[in-house]
Amino acid sequence: METVDLTEYGKEFTADPYPVYARLREQGPVHHVRTADTGELWLIVGHEQARAVLADNRFAKDARALGLVTYDEELLGRHMLVTDPPEHTRLRRLVAREFTGRRVEELAPRVEAITAGLLDAMLARPDGAADLVEALAYPLPITVICELLGVPYLDRAAFRAWSNEVVAPTGADAERKAFEELAVYLHELIEDKRRAPGDDLMSALIRTTTEDGDRLSRTELSGMAFLLLIAGHETTVNLISGGVRALLSHPEQLALLRADMSLIDGAVEEMLRYDGPVETATFRFTTEPVEIAGTVIPAHAPVLVALASASRDPGRFSEPDRFDIRRDTRGHLAFGHGLHYCLGAPLARLEGRIAVRALLERCPDLALDADPAGLDWLPGMLIRGVRRLPVRFTPAGRGAPGVSSSVP
Repeated sequence: METVDLTEYGKEFTADPYPVYARLREQGPVHHVRTADTGELWLIVGHEQARAVLADNRFAKDARALGLVTYDEELLGRHMLVTDPPEHTRLRRLVAREFTGRRVEELAPRVEAITAGLLDAMLARPDGAADLVEALAYPLPITVICELLGVPYLDRAAFRAWSNEVVAPTGADAERKAFEELAVYLHELIEDKRRAPGDDLMSALIRTTTEDGDRLSRTELSGMAFLLLIAGHETTVNLISGGVRALLSHPEQLALLRADMSLIDGAVEEMLRYDGPVETATFRFTTEPVEIAGTVIPAHAPVLVALASASRDPGRFSEPDRFDIRRDTRGHLAFGHGLHYCLGAPLARLEGRIAVRALLERCPDLALDADPAGLDWLPGMLIRGVRRLPVRFTPAGRGAPGVSSSVP
């Protein structure tokens, strides 16, 4: 099979990969590609095939059989994104005992309070302009996940630099340094929790024991803390900023949502489908030759599933490039599928729903304050989002034309 060189598209592919994915889908659901940051690999772009691969145990997550060890596994410890059953089953069961739907729903009042405080600060800006990532999309989920895990407030500023480098590396040395610093911090955090446990999730994970006496080891705890911290906030940052960007770029859909906030759940699902925060699932590796739609992927080959492409497949969604908050979005793959379906999906949905609704209610004249073509996109094919999202609004107390200045 001919290798498709994605590096030829440069920054255009980073800013808008969907036309390229559409052309690839027209040619077939499986392609051998060359990327700028991970070299040559196999890329799955069709919805049906993506869903099948995500649920197929011949596509493994554990790369040790190939002699590969990632920085997170080497420096932090084993976690659910680098393991397969039965190890993955065991780890997920231990975490699921504490990271429950009830615990997530109980966070709603706190998420609302944090959101209100952040919007108070943003609307107090006299110039009526802000970077929505800096003002809301980043601080909300990092505050929530840090409080959930019991991470001290003064340590949170360091996470942004570490997290950005982990999900969108600027270079090999900088990436490893971020992992090393994060590893030191998390090991110390876990020891502190052992000595003085609280009512947070990390303390609960340290305490939790199954009926047969199984519990997470020290390295498994640090690996789990890494996964929850990075995945627990990075995806939500870009769900919020990407969702607002989509609304501001589609004024008729924005008006529809403003007129009927009961559509917020469906709107969040469409944000996830249309331009979700995870472009490709993390690497899988074939354990044997696998045939997909007439193409044989050899054994021990790296494979990426393009979630962004699958969720725009016209074979699954009619007019997939149209943003429609009333669409039936069932079947989108923004949170993956199968054994590795995102454990934090309920929390991301909760935060996205609360943040977008509060923002629209309190900023009736919210608008993009930048040329969409000039936005600075995160590099790589893992996380999809922009570094900054400049917006403008009427500051609190001034009142937009024809709109009450009262704050709900």
